[in-house]
Amino acid sequence: MKQTTLRIGGIAAGLLALACGLGVQAQDEPAAMTPGMPTADDPSVLEAEVLPKVASSLILDIVDAGDRAVAVGERGHILVSETRRDGWRQIEHVPTRSNLTAVTAIEQRVYAVGHDGIVLRSDDGGLTWARKRVVLFDRDNPDPRNGAPLLDVLFTDVDHGFAVGAYATLLRTDDGGESWNYVDILNRGTAAAPTEEELAQDAVAPSLDDESWNFNAADLDLDEETDPHLNGIARTGNGNLFIVAERGAAFRSTDGGSSWQRIQLPYEGSMFGVIGGSGDHVLCFGLRGNVYESNDLGSTWTKRETGTELSLMGGAMGADGSTVLVGGNGIVLSRSSDSDAFLATTHPAGVVLSSVLVLGPGEYTVVGETGVSFYQP
Repeated sequence: MKQTTLRIGGIAAGLLALACGLGVQAQDEPAAMTPGMPTADDPSVLEAEVLPKVASSLILDIVDAGDRAVAVGERGHILVSETRRDGWRQIEHVPTRSNLTAVTAIEQRVYAVGHDGIVLRSDDGGLTWARKRVVLFDRDNPDPRNGAPLLDVLFTDVDHGFAVGAYATLLRTDDGGESWNYVDILNRGTAAAPTEEELAQDAVAPSLDDESWNFNAADLDLDEETDPHLNGIARTGNGNLFIVAERGAAFRSTDGGSSWQRIQLPYEGSMFGVIGGSGDHVLCFGLRGNVYESNDLGSTWTKRETGTELSLMGGAMGADGSTVLVGGNGIVLSRSSDSDAFLATTHPAGVVLSSVLVLGPGEYTVVGETGVSFYQP
């Protein structure tokens, strides 16, 4: 199961355009006048358009779904290929035009998530799709998660899964994606949402002679993010869960997601993806080429040298224990085992790569700004 995502650069403009809504459950045909629910002609519930050059359009994530690979991207585009190298074709009748940011598969089920709180499910390996959730931005809802896109998705079995997104959005399903409930990952109870009075006070701009226009050194420090965007989620071999977020924030769970502990990575910048390995091994990657690795679910960390300051957007682990990471300017980092150093190569297109599928030793299918392609260093 794939557990990685893209989170920065030109592609991030598509991911974090917060045009979606706060997560309450939506049916396949949402009520037109309910706050946060789309009307029948909203793009979030219209079928994706079938286009002739979709395999060269913005593709954000890819997963191996058993009989085929499935890739998702902008405007609800979903592509499949049985060879995983070529022969990509667009799936018709996908029930949304919202940008799809992440995809995962478990057995014959495939799930895709994205903008407008969208969740799609396929029960036949990605050939046909049903919309299970969609909620738009509600201007009257003060919750900071209101309008948050979903950025990654993970299922631990066919019934139980999680989706993460902007402003500390964590959703959980226990019925195969039919319904989704918020998880209070920050343990704030009912105090999470600001009051209307607090929102009004925050909206008042200071006058030109107001001292609040001036900043001192303390003001410029990177404070702990109150509602960090949750960028990626992974499961370790021991069954524990790990989430990476903004400004070095991370969250871990040792009880299947019932409770979460917030920790801080050694690097204060954002991590955009995480890969879970055997035991409690996790590998986090993100801003400016930073990679950190832990064998104890984040209690201790080792920094891995990458030789690049290009941000890393996606990654995957092969069946042979190899690891590959991809990112800005076509950067591809690969290693054969955990004990090896990363070797850097560059995809000939030189564009931002958002995700990767390991086909075999030194053989990858990559996706990004210019679509999907086979790559062999």
